[in-house]
This record gives sequence, C-alpha cells and structure tokens, in this order.
Amino acid sequence: MAVGRGGTGRSGRPRVTMPERRRISSGGPWEATASYSRAIVVGDDCWVAGTTDAGPDGRSLHPDDMAGQARAVFDIIERALLEAGFAFADIVRLRMLVTDMTRKDELMAVQSERFRDIRPAATLVEVSALIDPSLLVEIEVDARRG
Repeated sequence: MAVGRGGTGRSGRPRVTMPERRRISSGGPWEATASYSRAIVVGDDCWVAGTTDAGPDGRSLHPDDMAGQARAVFDIIERALLEAGFAFADIVRLRMLVTDMTRKDELMAVQSERFRDIRPAATLVEVSALIDPSLLVEIEVDARRG
C-alpha cells in the first residue's frame, strides 16, 4: 500500500492507493466455470492456484503417473509465473495435495529435481479426492520477487 498524492479522502486522511491486481489465466478447464484465475499478482507477490495436469476434458494427461503429473504441474506453474513476471526461483511457499500418501516418494523425487536450490517452505497433505478421479496430485505455490 502506498499513500497517494491526490489529497485526502472524505475522512480527511490521505488517500491510499493499492498496487495493481493482475489475473493470469492458463485456459484450464475449470477457470471460467469456477470463476478463478491460474494466478493473481499484486505488487511483488504472486499466488498460483491449485494446479493439476488436467487436459481439456478435465482428466489427467498422465493417468496413474504421479511423477508425470507433478512434472506437468510444475511446468504449468512455471509458465504462469513467467507470464506474471516471476521466476520459478521466486517460489517461497509450496503446497502439495496427493490422493495416495503411499506414493509420496514419486512426488518428492520430482520436488527434489525442481526445488533443490530453491527450498521453499513446503507442505504435503493427503486428501480423499481431487476434482477428477484420474488426478493424483494438485499443487499451489506462492512467489515473491526480491
């Protein structure tokens, strides 16, 4: 938040201007119907929504392949970050949801590939289901420039 130069508001206090809010879309199958954006940028912060490897039909492009889904998801997230003006290395928070914790090693191997030098704060949680039964993993990230 910044104090604007345009005088004061009705309260007599200086006007406060908010940083611009930008929406990033990947054209994913649920963005329009569920009214959300792949990512939101405000100032030096970017929040990337829960991301899966769902194709146009809403089903996984890598059925029963947790590592393949994770790689595809990280690629989608990286494209959204780049479009937003961020780098993958700007990720500070990682949240991963899996439908089968017994397969966590498959996901964590991919996580290690992509985050070896970044090492963001991270959470891994098992959930009973994702939006389509073919999806095994959903990942969201928060990024900060600087």
